[in-house]
Amino acid sequence: MHMSKHHRHKTHPDIVKRLKRAEGHLRSIVGMIESGRSCLDIAQQLHAVEKAVGQAKKALVHDHLENCLEDAVGALPREQRGPVNEFKEIAKYL
Repeated sequence: MHMSKHHRHKTHPDIVKRLKRAEGHLRSIVGMIESGRSCLDIAQQLHAVEKAVGQAKKALVHDHLENCLEDAVGALPREQRGPVNEFKEIAKYL
């Protein structure tokens, strides 16, 4: 697995903001549970946090594909780009 301490893409600051928002939201949900809020309210809020984290993951994966996949395969002639473009397209359904 390729690891780098300085592996950043242009979307990373936005992803960090999303995750920090979700982190604060999750802390408030813990408070809701501790204060005895209804299970329905808690479930709705957990669903919102789950979606937010999922969107952050999706943004990270898509950004990685856009940047790292292109770097890995290099410049390809248009007629050879089919599999790369198809891979990027199908990844939208993750």
